[in-house]
This record gives sequence, structure tokens and C-alpha cells, in this order.
Amino acid sequence: MNAPDSRPDSPSLKAAIAHRFSLLDDKADDADIDRGIRAGVELQGATPWILMLAILIASIGLNTNSTAVIIGAMLVSPLMGPIVGLGYGIGIFDFPLIRRSLVNLAIAAGISLLTSTLYFLVTPLAEAQSELLARTTPSLWDVLIALAGGLAGIIGQTRREKSNVIPGVAIATALMPPLCTAGYGLANGQWPVFAGAFYLFSINCVFIAFSSVIVIDFLRLPHRKFVEPGRERRVKRALLAIVLITGLPSIYLAVRLVDNEVFSSRARDFVRREFRGAKVHVLETRIAPGTRDVEVTLIGPRLTEPAIKAIEGRMANAGLREAKLFVHQAEGADNKIDVGMLKADILADIVRNNQQALQEKEVALATLKEELDREREWKAQANAVALEFEAQYPQCGNTLVGRAWSADGGAAKPVPFLNADCRRMPKKSEVARVGDWLKVRTGSGDAKVLMAASRQRIVRKNDERSGT
Repeated sequence: MNAPDSRPDSPSLKAAIAHRFSLLDDKADDADIDRGIRAGVELQGATPWILMLAILIASIGLNTNSTAVIIGAMLVSPLMGPIVGLGYGIGIFDFPLIRRSLVNLAIAAGISLLTSTLYFLVTPLAEAQSELLARTTPSLWDVLIALAGGLAGIIGQTRREKSNVIPGVAIATALMPPLCTAGYGLANGQWPVFAGAFYLFSINCVFIAFSSVIVIDFLRLPHRKFVEPGRERRVKRALLAIVLITGLPSIYLAVRLVDNEVFSSRARDFVRREFRGAKVHVLETRIAPGTRDVEVTLIGPRLTEPAIKAIEGRMANAGLREAKLFVHQAEGADNKIDVGMLKADILADIVRNNQQALQEKEVALATLKEELDREREWKAQANAVALEFEAQYPQCGNTLVGRAWSADGGAAKPVPFLNADCRRMPKKSEVARVGDWLKVRTGSGDAKVLMAASRQRIVRKNDERSGT
């Protein structure tokens, strides 16, 4: 009898893992993939109009600093089609498709730049908001986002069951905002803004297309064969060169961004640590990572020049070897103090400290005004009800119309009532009619009628139809 095999079932485990992560199981037919990608390349009919409207929406969102509007514009943008078509054409070596994709992408970029430039020429809001400035300094992280987004997009587009991947990729890679920002740079003659934004758009285009090439090659979709064997290698080398040329500047920008952030963090920590022991208050700290300047504004007892030199000498040990320290003090003859800035800061602190209290008072005043208006309306209504009742029943007088509070069920609520003294009591049917009339007149189903004849008081509730 053979012993049971105790070896791990590695082939089955590998097969399960391969099946779990396989991109071939739910892949669409090659013909369907080809047809869908080629259809998205063309920019004609309604597509240019949709593009112009989407660019206009995105420009307004950037101009007003509205993230929600920008996201909405990216959802309707048709810019992904030509870029994916370009990557697909390179992947299958279809040069007519590559040329058509490049032409349509150039037309789309031209329409976008023209639309955004015209908008920023006529808009009265000329200040660059944070959403707009965020698209002027691309870095390595934008490359990674474009690459990951492009991979997700082409994988989703090659599935049998279509999903919402493409809109998500359009939002993540943000193709439209850089073009709108480039239009802002053109409209205002700010060429560094235009160059940075258009470079970000180029990064997105190149790496989305490059990720499409990777997936198309992995899926082994049918592609054209070259008569000359070395031509395919030259095409791939050219593609790799374009990717490297596009991506290398972003690496430099990313390194510089990280270096500036590290410098700013070290400078803030240094200022907080060094001036904590002195009997001064740091009013403002300005850090310029590009020039390595650290500018500090102080109020309080004046620091001596040797003390400032000693603090500056400790900057090297804090990782701020090339930094320059500039100290402005509120006392003394330092004419670099901006008195207007100091006043503005003090006023801003006062406003911030009292803003919440003012808002609470405004809410309380509005609530009291509403209650007063309702009370005035009720007084006018009560007077009219009393006059109408006495006109219908002249034998009754001393009419009182008011509101009492009922604690029925534990929740206090106002109950309208009418009280009158009558020389001759109305009939039962008339009392019931008065109760119904009072319900309608006051708009309350809980209204009560109280009448008295001589010394006897008759109580009538609105839901009762008889009296004593």
C-alpha cells in the first residue's frame, strides 16, 4: 500500500492564482476590441461640440476653484479616445491608425486650447486659483498616475463586460484641466504656466498610450508583420525614447519638489525650536525653498545681533546648510517691518475669534424674528376670530381668543381656544358648528370652545358634538 502524497499541491495553487489574475478569461473578442477602439478615435459630429462644452465647464471650474465642476467636466470629456487609439495603433503596428489618432488628438488639443483661451480672455476673474496652479508643476507622481490610469483604462476597454473604468481614468489622469490651464497661460501671457500645464498634458498622453501598448502586447492581439525584420525593433526603440524623453524631466521636478518640501519642513521645525526659548513671539515665517531663504518676523524684546548669529550658526546642524536667515524685529530701527501687515494679522485674529460668536448671534436673531412675526400674525388672527364670532352670536360677549399649552403625551403644544359669556346659550348644533368653524379658522384640529351661561360654564371640545 502506497503512502499518501504529502507534497504541496503546487501546480493546483499556481493554476488557481493564474486563473484569479488572468486577463484572458473575460477578454472581449479581438474584433470587438478593434472596433470599439477605432470608433473612439474619430472626432466628428457631436464629439467636437461635447469637447468644447466640457472644456468650457472645466475652465469655469478652475476659474472659480470648484472641484465638483472640474470633475463633472472630466466625466464628459472625449479626449481618451484618440490617446487609447494611438497606443493601440502602436501596439499592433497600424500606422494609418497612428496617424489618424495623432491628427484627432492634435485637433482635440487645438479646440481645447482655443476654447479655454477665449474663456480666460473674457472672464472678469483674473486671479489664478489653487486648482489652476496645481496643474503647472508636473512631477514623477503624475507619470505614475498616468501609467496606472492608462493600464486600468485599456484593461477595462478590452473586457467583454464594460464598466465605469474609462470615466474613472479620465478623472484620475485629469486630461482636461492641464489644457484649460495652458489656455489660461496663453490668455494672460504667462508662458511658464502654459509650458508646465502643457507638459503635464503631454505626460498624460504619452504614458496612457504607453500603457495601452503594454497591455495590447501582453494580450497578443493580432498585429501587422513587417517585411523588414529590423523595423519592428526600430519602432519599439523610438517609442521607448519618446517615453524616456517625456518622463525624465518629471523625475527632476519630483526630486526638486521633494527637496523643497524637506527644506520647508526642516526650516519650520528649526524656527519653532530655536525661538521657543527666547521671550519673543514669531509673528510670521516665510520660507523660499528656491532661494533657500528663511525670513522670520518677531515681536517682543529685541534679540541682540550675537544671539541672532548664534541661531544662524546652528542652521547647518539642522540640515539647513545653504539656508540664509533674515530676522525682522518689531522694536528698533528695522524698517523692513510691514506695519500694515501686522495690523492686518491682528485684525484677522480678532475676526476669526469672533466669527463663530457673531454667526451664533445672527442665527438667534433670525429665530427670534421668525417667532415675533408668527406672534404678530396670531394676534391679528385672534382679533379677527373674536369679531367674527360676536357678529354671528350677538347674545354672547366678553369674547376671549388665545392659546393655551397642552402637555398631552409629554410634548407641550399650543392649543387655540375661544371663551365667551352668553345671555342665552346657543343650541347644541350651533355649538358644534362654532367648534368646526374655529378649527378651520385657526388651522388647528385641537382648538377648543368654552362658553358660559350665567354662572354655569359649558366646555366644548372640537371633537365633541354635545354639551351640558
